[in-house]
Amino acid sequence: MAGTRVIENTMIRAVIAGAMAAAATTAVRPAAAQWNEAAPTAEQRTKQYEELAAQAGPMQEQANVLRKVVHLVKPTVVHIDSVHKDLSGRYGKHQEEDAGSGTIILYNDKYYVLTNRHVVKDSTDDSITIKLSDGRELHPAKIMADPKTDIAVLAIAAPSLEATRIGNSRDVEVGDFVLAIGSPFGLSHSVTFGIISAKGRRDLEFEGEPVVPFQDYLQTDAAINPGNSGGPLVNLKGEVIGINSAIATGQNSISSAGVGFTIPIDMAMFVAKQLIEHGTVTRAYLGVRFYDKEKDKEKFSAAEFTKIGLPHPEGARLSGVVAKSPAEAAKLQRDDVIVEFNGVAVEDDSHLMFLVSEVEVGKEVPLIVFRNGQSVPLTVKVGDRSAYPD
Repeated sequence: MAGTRVIENTMIRAVIAGAMAAAATTAVRPAAAQWNEAAPTAEQRTKQYEELAAQAGPMQEQANVLRKVVHLVKPTVVHIDSVHKDLSGRYGKHQEEDAGSGTIILYNDKYYVLTNRHVVKDSTDDSITIKLSDGRELHPAKIMADPKTDIAVLAIAAPSLEATRIGNSRDVEVGDFVLAIGSPFGLSHSVTFGIISAKGRRDLEFEGEPVVPFQDYLQTDAAINPGNSGGPLVNLKGEVIGINSAIATGQNSISSAGVGFTIPIDMAMFVAKQLIEHGTVTRAYLGVRFYDKEKDKEKFSAAEFTKIGLPHPEGARLSGVVAKSPAEAAKLQRDDVIVEFNGVAVEDDSHLMFLVSEVEVGKEVPLIVFRNGQSVPLTVKVGDRSAYPD
C-alpha cells in the first residue's frame, strides 16, 4: 500500500538523518571531561527544547496518522466475556470463563460481532456479555460459528452502533505497518503496533485446540496476548485486514513472543456471510489426493521437482484423483502438479485446499497443471464438499 511505504520511508530517513547529524557534531571526550562540563544555562535549555520540537515535528505528524486510526477504529471494537457450559473434569463438573475481543461489522443493514469461535465455544446467548467501547453491555441474539476456520459471528442489536471498515487482505504485503486492538489480559481497547512479518502460514497446531483445517494466517509482530483473540488487525487506512487468533509463546510462558497469527479478513468475511445467510458454510470440492509429506519425502525434494522439469518445489502434487469427482471430470491425473488455481500461483497442498475452499460452489475455475514437462491449462467445475464423503 502506497500510504504505508511513504510513512515508512519518511520515518527511516528522519531517524537516519538525525543519527548522522548527531554523529557529525558530537565530539568524543574522556568520561572524566564529560563530568566536568558545565550544566546548560536556562537560556540554553530553552533553545534546545525549541530545536527538539522542530526536529520532532515531522515524526509527530506521522504519529498523528496512528492516532487517527485508533480514534476511528476503537468504537468498532468490543470486549467479550463468555462462560462455557458445564464441563466434566477431574474434580467433577465445572464452568470455564473466557475473555476475548471482537469487531462490529454491518451486513445487509444488520449489525454483528466478528470474532473467534474459540472465544465463545460451548457458550449460550445469555452467558456471553459484549461490552461496547462506550461502556454499554449486551448479549448476542444469535451465535453462529465455523470450527473449520475458527470464525464466529454474533448477532447484536442496539442503537448508535459503529461498524468497522473492511479492507482487502489480498493486498497486504510483508512489511506493512499494522495495529492490533483488543483486550489483552482483560485490558480492553489496548492498542499495539507492528508490521506484517509473513503471509501464508499454514499447518499450524494450537495447544488444547482441535485442528483448524483451513488456514492461511498472516503473521505479525504487533503484540498479541491472551484476550486479543477475535480483535481486529488494522492497516494505516483504518481498515480491518485480519482477525487476531493465536500466538506463539516461549517455553513456560503465556505471553506474546512477538509472533502472532491473524485470519485474513477476506477469509473471515467469506465465512461470516455464509453463516449469516445460511447458518452454515458450504465449501467447494475438487476431489484430489496428496502424497504424505513424511512417508513420501522424495516426492517433494528439489531434485525430484528438477527431474520432472519444475525449477522449484512449488505447487500441489497429486497422488490420485477421486472417482466421479470434479477433478476426474476435468481430467486431472496422478502426479500432476497443480501450479495455478483460479489465477493464483499454488504454493503447496495446504494452499490449494485453502484456495478451493474460498470458491463458490458450482463455479468453473481455470487451473494450470504441470504434466510430462509441459504446462497444461484445464477448467474444473467445483462441487459441493458436503456431497462427497471423506
